[in-house]
Amino acid sequence: MDRQNKISIVINTYNAAQHLEAVLKSVEGFDEVVVCDMESTDDTRDIAQRYGCRIVTFPKANHKSAEPARTFAIQSATSPWVLVVDADELVTRELRDYLYKRTSTPDCPAGLYIARHNKLFGRYSRDWAHDYQLRFFRREGTVWPPYVHTFPEVQGRVERAPARYKFIHLADETMQQWVRKMNEYTDDEVNKKADRGYGIGALLWRPAWRFFRNYVLQGGFCNGRRGLLQALQYAIYQQIVVSKIMELRLRNNITEEKL
Repeated sequence: MDRQNKISIVINTYNAAQHLEAVLKSVEGFDEVVVCDMESTDDTRDIAQRYGCRIVTFPKANHKSAEPARTFAIQSATSPWVLVVDADELVTRELRDYLYKRTSTPDCPAGLYIARHNKLFGRYSRDWAHDYQLRFFRREGTVWPPYVHTFPEVQGRVERAPARYKFIHLADETMQQWVRKMNEYTDDEVNKKADRGYGIGALLWRPAWRFFRNYVLQGGFCNGRRGLLQALQYAIYQQIVVSKIMELRLRNNITEEKL
């Protein structure tokens, strides 16, 4: 195989033993698997070693998500192309074959958005209600911002892969798990967006727009009550982000007045 056609799998992990073995089985056949571990305390590293992965370590510190470690993980790979896979996602054989075929063509873009088939409260969503993740790209020049829910900055043209070539997302979070993560992730969103002038208007339109986009434009209504609950989750998430930013601004104003 042409050296320029090689693909590295990059997986960021922290206490990811639950699904990791299934994920590693699904990425067999790629040129390299790099596991970037954030000092796991479970069997994550042992599983990765059994499957012959190359393991690199990124300090956990106070990080709440994998994004601060993404660029380090990507640059730890050795292939020209990188496919970033979460520790609860399966890579289908069809997706693997498509990526190798696509990178062998002269018009291959520098990055590809890939569909992800998600579970909603115990059941997989309808096929036309996937979300898309920018996870495949040329390694050279790619940087991933260190904030939650961001996409990598790819140098060059980016396209969407056909929806039939997809990740299978194994995660099936309960509402309780989602609420706990939401509080952590929205704190990180505040760090990213604190300088934006969100006010009362944003408190209303951002949740409304996110609900409309997820439920209507992205086909959430096709998933019945599950789709409605998910769209409401996304709306609440935006409401909390804007509320926290407004709260931070109000507290800063009080501090300035005291000075």
